[in-house]
Amino acid sequence: MDDPFDRRELLLHLGDMLEALSCLAKTGRPDATVAQLARQQESLKDFDFLRALAPKMTVADFGARVASAFFLWPKELLEKDLNHTALASTVQHDLFDGNPSGWKAYVAHMQKKVKWFGTGLPAMKSGASRKPAHAEAEDASPVEASFEAAPPTEWDAPDEKKGWPWPQPGSTS
Repeated sequence: MDDPFDRRELLLHLGDMLEALSCLAKTGRPDATVAQLARQQESLKDFDFLRALAPKMTVADFGARVASAFFLWPKELLEKDLNHTALASTVQHDLFDGNPSGWKAYVAHMQKKVKWFGTGLPAMKSGASRKPAHAEAEDASPVEASFEAAPPTEWDAPDEKKGWPWPQPGSTS
C-alpha cells in the first residue's frame, strides 16, 4: 500500500500548493479573498483545490494556513512508511477547520490521484475550532505519531542514510 506513485502525487500536490501561494502573493493583495482572486487571475485557474477553500479566506490567511498544513509533508514523504493520518489530518485541521463541505470537496479532488487520502479521519464540525491549531497539535500531534527519539547512545553515531529513499549498504541501486 506504500506506493511510490502516491508519494509522487503528494509531492506534486505540495508543489502546486506552493505555486498557488506564490501566485497569490504576487498579486500584492493580502486582504483579498482567495476565491475572488481564483476567479479573476489567469495564473490561478488551474488550481481546482482553491475552490474548496472557505469563501472568506484571505490571501494572508491562506499563506499562514498552507505553511501550517503542509510543513510536515517533506519529512513524512521521506519516511519508509507513509503516515496517512499525519499527511491528511494537518491539512484537514489547518486549512479546512470549520469548513466540512470544503474538506469533502478537497478530499474528492485528492482521491482522484491518491485513493486513501483523507480516509479514516474523524468527522469535522462546522464552525472554526476555538483552540489555536498549535495548541490542538500539542494534544495529539501527527508529528508525535511519526517521531521516535533516538537513544542517547545513538546520538554520536555516524549519520548514515538507510532504507528508502537511500539504497541499502552493499546494493547496486
